[in-house]
Amino acid sequence: MIPFSVLDLSPVTEGGNAAQSLRNTLDLAQHAEEWGYRRYWLAEHHSMPGIASAATSVVICHVATGTRTIRVGAGGIMLPNHSPLIIAEQFGTLESLFPGRIDLGLGRAPGSDQTTAQALRRNLASDPEQFPQDVMELMGYLAPAVPGQRVLAFPGVGTQVPIWILGSSLFGAQVAAALGLPFAFASHFAPAMMLQAIDIYRARFRASAQLERPHLMLGFNIFAAESDAQARFLSTSMQQAFVNLRSGRPAQLPPPVEGYHEQLPPQAKALLADVLSCSAIGSPETVRSAVKAFIERTRPDELMITAQIFDHSARLRSYEIAADIQKSL
Repeated sequence: MIPFSVLDLSPVTEGGNAAQSLRNTLDLAQHAEEWGYRRYWLAEHHSMPGIASAATSVVICHVATGTRTIRVGAGGIMLPNHSPLIIAEQFGTLESLFPGRIDLGLGRAPGSDQTTAQALRRNLASDPEQFPQDVMELMGYLAPAVPGQRVLAFPGVGTQVPIWILGSSLFGAQVAAALGLPFAFASHFAPAMMLQAIDIYRARFRASAQLERPHLMLGFNIFAAESDAQARFLSTSMQQAFVNLRSGRPAQLPPPVEGYHEQLPPQAKALLADVLSCSAIGSPETVRSAVKAFIERTRPDELMITAQIFDHSARLRSYEIAADIQKSL
């Protein structure tokens, strides 16, 4: 069976607040653990009113405290926003608190607009093209200390927290392959280069101390409900949120709207057709067929399931259906 994992943006729904979103995140994580999901990842985004996981390591601690066995991690930490030493200390602390349960996924995007990125870093002198060097520096802080090492991460040194490379382009695939690290591709919102990135990662992979052979995780949207019509209705919240984001109007996750897609101009419809090409929307039977076809086409080692659904109970049900499908594949 292909393991399924959860990617949660801790969505802040329209009229809601971050406190309720974070309670929902923990509730979903506890259910995901019960249903057999392998990992529960949270993502770093900034200056976005609809996402409550900006302080990603803090939310990871919140989720790990309230669960027992599921792996909890970052999908991901946007490394250009941070000093590698700070991230080593944060995740070394998490690994010390929850041994054997912490993952550290790393990306090179800011997770924000350029103005917010400048506020995060105070300046933009940090170069995203230095991402591979920053990753290696971070790996050094999490490895056992070597003689003469002057800078040590406490906690962190020797914890060897598993590191993943995240990507939505070919660059991440190249970095993951060169460093011999597992690779998670953001096909759930940027599928255009997915197949090419998969080929590059598998063809160029070099074994490392962390990983002997390529390990690929793909992002995948699942909106599952009792009927195709109900699932399509639920998916309109995510569609609205994405159109708003691409229009420069990030906002809280809106409630679903009947007939939303039909009202859109052709350009927006084309945008969503691209974004949702790695998605399954429908009844359990419809979703199972779509997931099976996607796995046969891409042969991933894991799927990372995400579902931006306005109603928390409907979101839980969607993940429950997905877990049942995973066991039947």
